Amino acid sequence: MNSGSEYDVAIIGAGLSGLAAGIRLAHFGKRVCIFERHNAVGGLNSFYSIGGRKFDVGLHAVTNFVPEGVKGTPLGKILRQLRIDRDEFALCPQKGSRVAFGPRGEHELHFSNDFALLESEVAARFPRQIDGFRGIAAHIRTMPLAGGEAGTSARGFIRRSIDDPLLEDMLLCPLMFYGSAREDDMDLGQFSIMFRALYLEGFARPFEGVRVMMRVLLEKYRAAGGERRMKCGVRSIVSREGRASALVLDSGEEIQATHVLSSIGSAETMALMGAKTTAGRTLGYVETISVLDRPPSALGWGSDTIVFFNDSERFTYRDPTAAADLRSGIICFPNNFKYGEGRELKEGFFRVTCLANYEAWTGLTPEAYRAQKAALFPEVQRAAMRFLPRLDPPDALSRATVATDMFTPTTVEKYTGHFRGAIYGAADKHPDGRTPLSNVYLCGTDQGMLGIVGSMLSGISMANQHVLQAQQGAS
Repeated sequence: MNSGSEYDVAIIGAGLSGLAAGIRLAHFGKRVCIFERHNAVGGLNSFYSIGGRKFDVGLHAVTNFVPEGVKGTPLGKILRQLRIDRDEFALCPQKGSRVAFGPRGEHELHFSNDFALLESEVAARFPRQIDGFRGIAAHIRTMPLAGGEAGTSARGFIRRSIDDPLLEDMLLCPLMFYGSAREDDMDLGQFSIMFRALYLEGFARPFEGVRVMMRVLLEKYRAAGGERRMKCGVRSIVSREGRASALVLDSGEEIQATHVLSSIGSAETMALMGAKTTAGRTLGYVETISVLDRPPSALGWGSDTIVFFNDSERFTYRDPTAAADLRSGIICFPNNFKYGEGRELKEGFFRVTCLANYEAWTGLTPEAYRAQKAALFPEVQRAAMRFLPRLDPPDALSRATVATDMFTPTTVEKYTGHFRGAIYGAADKHPDGRTPLSNVYLCGTDQGMLGIVGSMLSGISMANQHVLQAQQGAS
């Protein structure tokens, strides 16, 4: 058997959780190899180039940001356990974000990386609800970083403290758009993770985008002695007596590993085991990206980092019947972070994300697919612009636009392998990471941690729990 066919740990997928797990394991002398079917690392949080421009795929913002010196946080834990200096990620905090509800955004809640702002906004706009809101925040502060209290409805939990449906929806909207795989609700554990990540902590972004974080993680992995095989996917997992006995690669080569960590999703991992499984009902998204010849502030859009919007009486978060649901969504301005004096992105960016129906994008001819994208692009932008200051002149956006791009659920499926282009995976999570095979474990989205920091924390936690601590217990 050649020297490249036996490992202590094989990791399927070079996303953030897989890379973090690999670094952690390699630090402890494990012979570890990451197998990635595509030619780029990052998975759902990667980047790509068109016409010399680099576009972030999944990054609107890094959640769970806290200032230096704040202890007991997910960000601090991953920096410590991956041996990363805080300055290496070069995270720059947001200017400020808001939730805007109503046909023209009449109802607003502003929030920032200082929780006191959101607290004051709730007190001013929903004075009867402020004690209940503070009670929710206090409860979440006592919960473990991984969430806990799985299987409980977040809406049910909120309603024990808050009886205003508008506030309930406004609080849930950002959390659902940034992490819920369930329709119209969240598991309480997931809710607590996202409440902490967005409201109690906050948003940041590296000046150069997600590729900064990818570069740091790859350097740490290489320095620790980890191996990585790109354009080398896993075709199947061979099992014997309830354990994975081999991984069969796309090339037909077989690999043996004592442990297997899979970051590709629960349904996708089960499919590798030969199980008849489907992704079930999942949530997909479309996102439009406009590149501008000036910063958004020159158009009058300089105050918001991220805007979560909804035009209807109640917030609906479910798989739409149309190609996209334009009633609600996310507006992101990558320019509107605090990059420091004299530092500005070379071009402006205006990104809008809405829920999308997977079936509406599959089975189309290439011509029909391109036509549907072309028709929907301006509609998505118009839907979002209702919640932004009016442009003067009205065609200022089109005049400033120098390039565009758009992705759909089928784009996500093609480049990540996630069934049906699901961003947040399956509705049912596996907090302990276990699968039917005793030495195969999940990490990443379907383990239950969310966001960029959450994904890395998931990889670390599963590596610690199932490999490093298990070995200590056996020795």
